[in-house]
Amino acid sequence: MWAGTDAAVRRHSLAELHSLAESAGLEVVDTLAQHIKRSTAATRLGKGKVEELAALCRQTGVDVVVFDDPLTPAQRRNLERAVDTKVIDRSQLILDIFASRARTRAGKLQVELAQLEYLLPRLTRHWTHLSRLGGGVGTRGPGETQLEVDRRQVRDKIHRLRNRLREIDRTRRLNRADREAVPYPSVALVGYTNAGKSSLLNRLTGADIYVADQLFATLDSTVRRLDLPSRTTAMLADTVGFVAKLPHELIAAFKGTLEHVVAADLILHVVDGSDTEMKQRIEVVRNILAELQAGANESILVCNKRDLGCPGPVPTGAVGVSARTGEGITELLERIDAVLAKQRRKVVVTLPATDGRTRSWLYRYARVLEEGTEPDTGEIRIVAAIDAKAAGRLAAMIRNGSGRLMYQ
Repeated sequence: MWAGTDAAVRRHSLAELHSLAESAGLEVVDTLAQHIKRSTAATRLGKGKVEELAALCRQTGVDVVVFDDPLTPAQRRNLERAVDTKVIDRSQLILDIFASRARTRAGKLQVELAQLEYLLPRLTRHWTHLSRLGGGVGTRGPGETQLEVDRRQVRDKIHRLRNRLREIDRTRRLNRADREAVPYPSVALVGYTNAGKSSLLNRLTGADIYVADQLFATLDSTVRRLDLPSRTTAMLADTVGFVAKLPHELIAAFKGTLEHVVAADLILHVVDGSDTEMKQRIEVVRNILAELQAGANESILVCNKRDLGCPGPVPTGAVGVSARTGEGITELLERIDAVLAKQRRKVVVTLPATDGRTRSWLYRYARVLEEGTEPDTGEIRIVAAIDAKAAGRLAAMIRNGSGRLMYQ
């Protein structure tokens, strides 16, 4: 169900809602749309459209009506009375999909937290009396309604979930510190859901991540090693897909998971090159990146699914690829390599001839440009290009050893 004024926006938004419903395991039997200038406070729809919807529900025997627009608690309650079936909005549908797809402990907790934060301001009940049970220290106070008790219980559970997620985030930060001790630059895949991010990660790294032609096929982050043409290495992270009207509660709950994006040295913004709404999808993702405070990160626009045919040319500066056929993958790797190379610093390292450990480390984590021997001292002199993370690690190694480091 959709209510609005722009026909093209309505058409595409309903098509996406249809896909979301199917991803949630629903069978879509029909769709309705209404052209309105101002929504009705009680039901959002006009009286005639509500009657039409009720008749359709009786005729088809549907179990749930999904609205593309956000509904207030009062609107949902009034609509459920009118149509005599369950009514939800787009945000609730997305939260349900996330709940069914979460696999890790952190993912399940994040989704549960988002669901409760979405529920709390919408919690309503029709009680005809006040509950005065209990009282005293540690129990609900006199005169507290059942609704207030429910809200307090939800708030208490939200508090517990946040504490548990903070513990998980603490562990994740320790794991991130361990990863940063292996100083590879980080690259994050972001994009609209079903743009082919997981397929692209599989193609670039040889991984075998689950992929499916459905919205939000994967939720949990995956990190794999990416070998570049310059024989340097980066870490490539796949992240949860974005979608229009993504509930704010989900963005907030998944900020820990999306830390790969915020801390990335490079973002690969993957779009479905065969999507006629590509420009709108790009804007949605950019807005969410800005909300995550990652909008200023270095990025490359990647137009995937070029093998399916495209409605127009590849946007200026973008790389056209097909994760399925491998088209454009070589060019993409070269672009990634070139962007990361600009972030590298040139260093001159002088080491004792016996310091094979630091020399070996440089060949593994930096791009060695030249190596020679100092004629007077016999020390090894290495000129290398190194990224910022590796430079910090190298500086610490030199301080603890007997070599010298100079930036050029």
